[in-house]
Amino acid sequence: MITPQNIFRHELIGLPVEVAESSHKGFEGIKGKVVDETKNTIKIEDDNGNEKIIPKKEVTLHFKLSDGSKVEIDGKIIAIRPEDRIKKRFRKNW
Repeated sequence: MITPQNIFRHELIGLPVEVAESSHKGFEGIKGKVVDETKNTIKIEDDNGNEKIIPKKEVTLHFKLSDGSKVEIDGKIIAIRPEDRIKKRFRKNW
């Protein structure tokens, strides 16, 4: 089960997400479901089926977990390959 403490070690694809803050104001407010992830980008599909590619290092993301809780993550922290994220140790920042 994904919790706020272990979200870094899980797959983000399929989770509901919203771009809370961005250095590029055009990305703010984009929300939908994560459909793909690379080292530097995250692809979000909105309710209309449109896909947006967002650079991770430029944004702060709010993920909604299955229990209804929200987790805020700075994109710089997860700007590594998804398969390498499970090996990395993260400091507790919340």
